[in-house]
Amino acid sequence: MSASAITAATPRRILLGVTGGIAAYKSAELVRLLRQRNVAVQVVMTHGAEQFIGAATLQALSGQEVRTSLWDTRAEAAMGHIELARWPDLVLIAPATAQCIARLANGLADDLLSTLCLATDAPLVIAPAMNRLMWAHPATRENVRRLESRGVRVLGPGDGDQACGETGPGRMLEAAQIADAVLAPPAAAGPLAGRTVMITAGPTREPIDPVRYISNRSSGKMGFAIAAAAMRAGARVKLVCGPVALPPPPGVEWLPVETADELYATVHRHLAGVDVFIAAAAVADYRPRECPDRKIKKDESALALALTRAPDTLASVSQLPSPPFLVGFAAETHDVEHYALGKLERKRLDMIVANRVGEGMAFDTDDNEVVVLWPGGGRRAYARAAKQTLAEDLVALIAERYAARDPAGGGATGTDGGRGPARGHG
Repeated sequence: MSASAITAATPRRILLGVTGGIAAYKSAELVRLLRQRNVAVQVVMTHGAEQFIGAATLQALSGQEVRTSLWDTRAEAAMGHIELARWPDLVLIAPATAQCIARLANGLADDLLSTLCLATDAPLVIAPAMNRLMWAHPATRENVRRLESRGVRVLGPGDGDQACGETGPGRMLEAAQIADAVLAPPAAAGPLAGRTVMITAGPTREPIDPVRYISNRSSGKMGFAIAAAAMRAGARVKLVCGPVALPPPPGVEWLPVETADELYATVHRHLAGVDVFIAAAAVADYRPRECPDRKIKKDESALALALTRAPDTLASVSQLPSPPFLVGFAAETHDVEHYALGKLERKRLDMIVANRVGEGMAFDTDDNEVVVLWPGGGRRAYARAAKQTLAEDLVALIAERYAARDPAGGGATGTDGGRGPARGHG
């Protein structure tokens, strides 16, 4: 299994591994889309995959015989699995089940597909697909982190309805999303190439009881647009996201959360190696002090909720000995720049993106209008535009300011590096 990322030319030969999950039905469309873009596709199926989709379907779409067994005497007379391992520009496994991910993470080689992954030097990409609880299980999360540390690229998973009847993260991305991700032109020359960017997005939900919660109007659209723009700028992106109705941009490391506590813990657990931290999430400032395990009944004419402060993730990252380049967001209903400047100084940020909210502005809309401020009196205003367009402008400015702080390109150093005296690091 190669530890290299996809940095060479767009792959023209892809070995597609199909494992045993219901999402295998999407693999047929994926083969069709890849062939439509003049990519040669060789399909390798596990025995589990054969329970969900027929080899004849994938053979007809790919134009090549589907391989299923390490013990095919005809193919293995000439060490066919080694020949297969040398053939592709890229190995793509879609769907990648929890079992498949565990095999890869532990270096097992007990079937044709896992053997190929050990025997190839081509980059490896996986598109996970499983039940939401399986995806959230610590064993799966650890296996995914282990693969990523070896250079394996993880696409998704998405969030939504699942075949088991549940809803949540674990859906395999759609075939078009996967094809776009693996065939996108390399971004090695982008302004954030070689950098790791963590972005928080969406709202948090703070439970009042098992069926009610406190939240806000954030849709996550701005944070998702920034994540996609950062990917196009060449960055490796970690997206920490609250509950939203959006599929994650292909290629990001998807880290779903629900509460402010979960966001705090997830950010700090995955912060190692992050060069730029963009806090676009609308995190609850307060949460209920207590959450009963039963639904609160409407027995009284009024209900008083005792609230306590929720953890401030951005402030906690700022206090680290060697924090990454920090970009905050300030959503205000009035005196926008005044409050944003206060947050910039108080939390010792490198930049802050300020915007007016309320009355159909910013939250849960497709466009936005912002002012960006930074220490030393820096200011740049952006007129109302689609969030995707605005995200491109913001990422370009972040890359520009990051480069000014770290002209040698050495990443987060923990030194002052142009942050100004408010940072207090030296």
